[in-house]
Amino acid sequence: MTLQRLRTLAIIIPIAGVIALEVGRYMVIGFVSWEKRLALDILFVAAIVIFAAVIFRAVDELQDRLKRQNEELLALHSAGLDVTADLSLDVVLRKVVEQARSLVGAKYGAVSVIDKDNRIVSFITAGISTEERAAIGPPPVGHGLLGIVLHEGHRLRLEDLMRHPQSHGFPANHPPMHSLLAVPIPCKGPFLGNLYLTEKNVTGIFTCDDEETLVRFALQAALAIDNAHLHEQVADLAIAQERLRIAHEMHDGLAQVLGYVNTKAQAAEMYLKRSMSEEAAGQLRELATSARQAYSDVRESIVGLRTLPGPNRTLQEVLQEYLQQWEEMSHVSTSLRIDPAVQLRPAQELQLVRIVQESLTNVRKHAKAANASVEIARDGDKLIAVIADDGHGFNADARARGEFPQFGLSTMRERAESIGGTLVVDSAPGAGTRVRFDLPVADKT
Repeated sequence: MTLQRLRTLAIIIPIAGVIALEVGRYMVIGFVSWEKRLALDILFVAAIVIFAAVIFRAVDELQDRLKRQNEELLALHSAGLDVTADLSLDVVLRKVVEQARSLVGAKYGAVSVIDKDNRIVSFITAGISTEERAAIGPPPVGHGLLGIVLHEGHRLRLEDLMRHPQSHGFPANHPPMHSLLAVPIPCKGPFLGNLYLTEKNVTGIFTCDDEETLVRFALQAALAIDNAHLHEQVADLAIAQERLRIAHEMHDGLAQVLGYVNTKAQAAEMYLKRSMSEEAAGQLRELATSARQAYSDVRESIVGLRTLPGPNRTLQEVLQEYLQQWEEMSHVSTSLRIDPAVQLRPAQELQLVRIVQESLTNVRKHAKAANASVEIARDGDKLIAVIADDGHGFNADARARGEFPQFGLSTMRERAESIGGTLVVDSAPGAGTRVRFDLPVADKT
């Protein structure tokens, strides 16, 4: 039953009660003067109305509280989903402070995060335009009121922040602010933070309920900050491991090349001692070819080391940089297309980049191609990456030692399988080669 229907009944029931009272009284005690009846009826109705008003006021307050709690739960749920999604820290913190500001009813909001060296990592504002924010200047560093929250971990709930003894005032172009609600962000990582709101919209004074609400949003902000820190650590670790792996591969490859070069040099020296100049020249030509190949391999490996994904680089930027440098080395025309809907975890992104790099290495070494392409797209709950070339291809069913599949294919398959993906190579003589990598991905919606 809705409150409106209850209010209607609160009017109808007293009227019906008066009628029932009059009929019952007449049947029991007979006629009573109209003055006495009116007085009794007024008292009866007044008592019922007062009682109904008290009840409905309590019900209204309870409904308002439940409505706010429901809105807060929905906002916290939304913030929790954002924390677990692969969104940037600034995006999540902006959503948290916007939701808190809207729910509590404040004109302005902000969240600041500093690292262990007191350097500002993030400073996000809400309720103020980009132009206004730029006109204010650098973000606060927490020497005044906000230092109480940021460094001492205390909450603040003030009617007029300008009256506080530690208030340092505002910089030029800063909007006027009076009421303040600020709480620390309880991060577990090497960060400190505070979440604060100013200028309560209606009453001008923040309540205890507002403070408890902001504390809960500060917990979500802490989760977002710690989550971002962990993601960055995982990404850094994966990149460090990958660089170590590439260094080992370079070392092993160079060792084989140097051994081959040494063999050819000894053979050439032997032929020269026997005055077999033509045979010696042949050995020197093979040695030179091997040296050029080794140079290309080392140069390509160095480019691969320099163009690995990181916390501040998108997949598009990493692959675009790599393909540009690879094209200059290989003289093979390349194209890149990446679906904007593609979003991967750091470990997945790293292995995808390495699969692309190793596929292109094989194109340079063995395909004799004029063109190569890289396409990465989202197809439902699956990511599909295709690296194709128009080279001479090979017979996948009857390959000789030294052909394409012997060069990096097993490594690429291991990389694909390590993150739950599959790798398929499709090729035929004269028809080019097509490497397809499929990876199941979580729904980001």
